[in-house]
Amino acid sequence: MAHTIARATLGLTHISPAFEAPKLTLATKEIDVTEWKGDLLAVGVTEKDLAKDQNSKFENPILKKLDSCLGGVLAEVSTEEDFTGKSGQSTVVRLPGLGSKRVGLFGLGQSASSTEAFKGLGEAAAAAARTAQASDIAIVLASSEGLSAKSCTASAIASGAVLGIYEDNRYKSESKKPALKSVDILGLGTGPELEKKLKYAQYVASGIILGKELTNSPANVLTPGKLAEEASNIASLYSDVLSAKILNEEQCKDLKMGSYLAVAAASANPPHFIHLTYKPPGGPAKLKLALVGKGLTFDSGGYNIKTGPGCSIERMKLDMGGSAAVLGAAKAIGQIKPSGVEVHFIVAACENMISGTGMRPGDIVTASNGKTIEVNNTDAEGRLTLADALVYACNQGVDKIVDLATLTGACRVALGLSIAGVFTPSDDLAKEVFAASEISGEKFWRLPMEESYWESMKSGVADMVNTGDRQGGAISAALFLKQFVDEKVQWLHIDMGGPVWSDKKRAATGFAISTLVEWVLKNSS
Repeated sequence: MAHTIARATLGLTHISPAFEAPKLTLATKEIDVTEWKGDLLAVGVTEKDLAKDQNSKFENPILKKLDSCLGGVLAEVSTEEDFTGKSGQSTVVRLPGLGSKRVGLFGLGQSASSTEAFKGLGEAAAAAARTAQASDIAIVLASSEGLSAKSCTASAIASGAVLGIYEDNRYKSESKKPALKSVDILGLGTGPELEKKLKYAQYVASGIILGKELTNSPANVLTPGKLAEEASNIASLYSDVLSAKILNEEQCKDLKMGSYLAVAAASANPPHFIHLTYKPPGGPAKLKLALVGKGLTFDSGGYNIKTGPGCSIERMKLDMGGSAAVLGAAKAIGQIKPSGVEVHFIVAACENMISGTGMRPGDIVTASNGKTIEVNNTDAEGRLTLADALVYACNQGVDKIVDLATLTGACRVALGLSIAGVFTPSDDLAKEVFAASEISGEKFWRLPMEESYWESMKSGVADMVNTGDRQGGAISAALFLKQFVDEKVQWLHIDMGGPVWSDKKRAATGFAISTLVEWVLKNSS
């Protein structure tokens, strides 16, 4: 009977059709800002750009030119509204005198050079377009001299714009469709190279949107089976390069995945082990990579149930944020089709629930590499599922593995809500991932793999326990995962419990997807 109750229709919630990434026309143009015609001209300004001469006129050439067409209104508005160009500030005015119906100034802070700042500009302009029901907007930087890579800047602005008009309305009874149809990026060059960059930005944004939707979906809709179905959909959409293999409970038993299956044992929703494979078009791959994501579609904590203030049990649909990152990256890679690299996307999906068939504190489970684990805390379950997923990844003959997990509260305490922790014995792999994050603009911080902390992970009756001392909990969790990785394989672990969710937007962020895609491309020939 239990199986019939726990279907995805629990609560009678049926989601509206999946959000189609807006069909935005992105273009780069070299055109005088005063001659551009459309609904909103968004100007990115730094605090320096707003300097005025003794007559209270702008000194910046672009602002000066715009303001002379508008009779000095922009300078007046910036003074009256105390608009100083700080990051996150914006002011939009509607007035005659230009080809654009509205002109907006968007603050970039003291100086704009980071991917994050330019993405933020794209997002803010798109949000302003949404408010104004604008269908055509242009985005320009008041000063673009000294920008090292204009094509990367244009790509970051474009990606911000695509993500900025996206709203996840699938679970709302009423929603407005965005009016925005086109975004022109002015003054950063034109040509085929740039067009390629904009296309790439759209592919990555579509992966991020998928990642957000998966993470935003509640556990009564996104069960392990539904997550596997979504993974299979990605493979069938890009079947020229992607294939899917979904293992059921029996097949996981045959592979001796005792650690993963113990976590899944209490749920009426059966586990699904997801394995997507990307094979490059045009010949064999020089390198094999694996991306492994934690896929707990709900985590009650098991018998060590999450209780008390700050336990966030109501947010535990987020515990599959790592798998959302992996599947979002798979969607982007399926469209970009990098050469020379094979990629395995692996998720051991399940729920951590409570029932008479569930794992008890004190139980000993055996992982697929034969190592035994005394479960001293059923709420440290993500690492138990990852243990078998990492063994499986190594068995695919991969050269490098990156795993991603909303693994520990300890990492959130250490690094806050914007930065993910990175753990790896490999300096080379750390360099690669950090180089990728420089381009994506996402924030990571490397923490030590302090071997002496393993002492607290020793068991009297098994090879190890699954949780050690409260102090350094993110480090001992990483040391636990290391027990399931082949020494010949380069491996890096990302603990992303903080940045997976935005309290401000009350929604998932799609964190790590753009970094993963950049990392795969860095490894592609």
